Amino acid sequence: MTIHESAENYLETILKLREQKGQVRSIDIAADMGFSKPSISVAMKKLRESGHVEMDNSGLLTLTPQGEAIAQRIYERHRVLTDILTSLGVEPETAAEEACKIEHDLSPGTFEKLRKHFNF
Repeated sequence: MTIHESAENYLETILKLREQKGQVRSIDIAADMGFSKPSISVAMKKLRESGHVEMDNSGLLTLTPQGEAIAQRIYERHRVLTDILTSLGVEPETAAEEACKIEHDLSPGTFEKLRKHFNF
């Protein structure tokens, strides 16, 4: 199943927020990503329907094993690419922004070659 870049970003954000806060609600995602609560609600509904996210009765979001795998892959790419760009002298904020753009498009093979080359 193909998952779109926007869905990968939502899953990555859920993972990141879970690491920071312990639990995640839609409002947390909206605040972090700068989107409206209704936009996040629509996105979370699609991710629930596709089997990537679950929501309990109190509104807490959790990643399914499928969603967790995608989020971990994207978040790892983000961290490694940010570190590579920063090691090349790119300002940290710019490196993080540009890593976010690159992380979705690199093939697994290219990403592994970059990681090995830069020892990450």
